[in-house]
Amino acid sequence: MNYVDLDPALNPLIKSYLEPADRKRLAPVLTVLGADAAQRLAPLADVADKNPPTLAQFDREGDRVDEIDYHASYQELQRAAYEEYGLSALSHRGMHGWDDVPPHLVKYILSYVFVQAEFGLACPVSMTDAAARTLRKFGEGEEIAEAIDRLISADPDQRFTGAMFMTEIQAGTDIAQTETVAESDGENWKLSGRKWFASNPDADIILTLARYPGGDDSTRGVGLFMLPKHRPDGSKNSYVIDRLKDKLGTRSMPSGEVTLDGAYAVQVGELDRGFRQMAEMVNTSRLSNAMRSTALMRRSLNEALAHARKRVVFGKTLIEAPLMRMTLLPLQAEAEAALGLVFYAGDMLQRGDAGDAEAAAQIRVLTPLAKHYICKRARFVTGETMEVRGGRGYIEEWPDARLVRDSHLGSIWEGSSNVIALDVLRCMRKQDTHRLLAQTMSGKLDSLTLAEAGPEVRELLDRWSAIVARGDGLLSAEKPVAEALIGNYADELAQLIMGTLLLEQAEAEATRDEDYRKLLAAKAFIAANIVRDDTTVARLLPHFEDIVDGTRVSRDSVAASTPTPVA
Repeated sequence: MNYVDLDPALNPLIKSYLEPADRKRLAPVLTVLGADAAQRLAPLADVADKNPPTLAQFDREGDRVDEIDYHASYQELQRAAYEEYGLSALSHRGMHGWDDVPPHLVKYILSYVFVQAEFGLACPVSMTDAAARTLRKFGEGEEIAEAIDRLISADPDQRFTGAMFMTEIQAGTDIAQTETVAESDGENWKLSGRKWFASNPDADIILTLARYPGGDDSTRGVGLFMLPKHRPDGSKNSYVIDRLKDKLGTRSMPSGEVTLDGAYAVQVGELDRGFRQMAEMVNTSRLSNAMRSTALMRRSLNEALAHARKRVVFGKTLIEAPLMRMTLLPLQAEAEAALGLVFYAGDMLQRGDAGDAEAAAQIRVLTPLAKHYICKRARFVTGETMEVRGGRGYIEEWPDARLVRDSHLGSIWEGSSNVIALDVLRCMRKQDTHRLLAQTMSGKLDSLTLAEAGPEVRELLDRWSAIVARGDGLLSAEKPVAEALIGNYADELAQLIMGTLLLEQAEAEATRDEDYRKLLAAKAFIAANIVRDDTTVARLLPHFEDIVDGTRVSRDSVAASTPTPVA
């Protein structure tokens, strides 16, 4: 079994977004990882979930050590993620045949396959990557330079892991309420306070926020600091892990409460821009959250399809039942749409980093849109697919329950859904990003020439016009009204983007490969999620196996079974 082979959407998207040379370098490592994730890493993840880490606060002499003990299964997963595949280093250095840094999408593609096996470890992997990016962008000095070098290392004797400590009891969303304080200590700082929720709490390099002397009561009064696990002289830094959290999901990876007691820290960037600088790390993690949620959708769908093909009820396999197909087809379309948005966002991040101002404005709003929509939908998709397996799915001996538990993380960490929706509204107010997206996506639709997609193209163009008008209305409405309505608006905006990208990819595959399978998936997503037309979805069921298996679909076959135009 190979997770790459089970995914009909992945390789065609790689063809569309990556240059031939990049595809050639990616292909062998992707093939290896696809098989490795399914055959070695997924069973390890099952074991790690059942054997969570434990905290030893003291050694046998009574000295404070705060050491976290990891099960051997998790340690093997760590070696795979950080060393064999270099998932936290891929945005910063050449690996796997690249002399220079590969495109951002390479990291997202490999991480997407890895996360289908193990979700919990992906959090510290993402934070390690994001910490290096943030320090590279804002940090200065030899100590920070050494930290970056070790954060992006795949050498087992050199590599560091990263974390971010933001949440306090009174300061989760409201960072201005941060109570941790920074005291000047020569060229560096001493930090004191308590961080209530800190994932990967024994990380080597931590980015954290603290109030600095003379700062005001807003977020501008909070500075960004690098907190190393050890002081420059090698001694343990002055903070302790009070306890580990008992979490719903991501049980393989530790999260804890940490108390800082005059802990040694190095200033990162400008003090009064600490929160804005930390937002760089948060936003990178938010996009990774969307990618990880997409991976959960894909894995859960693989599990459901495998079960439905094997389980016999009343003399027939479940997969033969029309209602089961009607359940699974929209989930398949949902997973493909999510993956398409992750690819597009990763591409916009690459272009934005290269200086494309329009791409930078797009990724600024695409990140919260993807997190808001995809992470919530992952909860639905994993729940539906668990039900396909029935009572077995509810039993922890199967992976479905773990997938459901883990799926709830994406909507909460790095900002709950309401916080993220308000971030979308903030982007709209600052840059009219709803108009930018509508202009970009309508341009894509206008350029499509695939006749078989005509009804959907016209439908989406009309809806883009309507959603721009609604967005303008939100911006002119009183603040409480706009804030009350932005959640549903953000979801509809995300769905229109996903539908548009599906149609664009459908034309690419039809033109390049003479394959119309993606067009059927696009029709299913638009009918199920945008138009809400179950009849159209039902008329696509004769092509169910083609869509979920990635079988090539001819133009004549589509023309013979194309549903009546959407209303």
